[in-house]
Amino acid sequence: MTAQPASFSSVFSQALRGTPCLVVGLGDNVRLPVARWTDDAGPDDELLLAQCVGPTLDIGCGPGRLTAALAARGHVALGIDVVPEAVGQTRERGGAALHRDVFDALPGEGRWRTALLADGNIGIGGDPVALLRRVRQLLDPRGRVVVEVAAPGVPDSTCWAALECEGVRSRPFRWSVVGVDGIDRLAGVVGLGRTAVRRTEERWCAVLEECA
Repeated sequence: MTAQPASFSSVFSQALRGTPCLVVGLGDNVRLPVARWTDDAGPDDELLLAQCVGPTLDIGCGPGRLTAALAARGHVALGIDVVPEAVGQTRERGGAALHRDVFDALPGEGRWRTALLADGNIGIGGDPVALLRRVRQLLDPRGRVVVEVAAPGVPDSTCWAALECEGVRSRPFRWSVVGVDGIDRLAGVVGLGRTAVRRTEERWCAVLEECA
């Protein structure tokens, strides 16, 4: 049966409510790891959380596990997401969140100490350079970007992808994958430099800051 077309927001909302969901187009179809996202922040998330300093903007916050965890640690933390269901679930956890695209006008522009791009969100929009340029505008000059990246050996790539849940498929969207091998080049294009790489057994993150 051919899947019926739907908006990204409606399909992702179904996934956040517990409907199994596949990402179509990223090589083999991959199950969206929603159970991990809707759970509380776990030990592996310490990899990212420990790198966040000061007021933190969680870009593409999803259901808000990291936004809420940062707030619990005493950070000023704001999640933003383009899906209203995600924003609502973040608020239900006690986190602050807005229904915004990262390219919209945002509170505190030029004053955030950390911008967090977790769970592959460096891929948002399928143009990591444009995304990092925008993120740099949001940061305090002393600020940093904490970016979750793919493992060594994974090549940078951009493709059209879609979400599919219970017979409905989202309209295609552009998405990028950036590996730890490629993040230095991308950061350099926008005037950022990598100051650290952290890893657990299965996850990697890079910390980017203004070049001296």
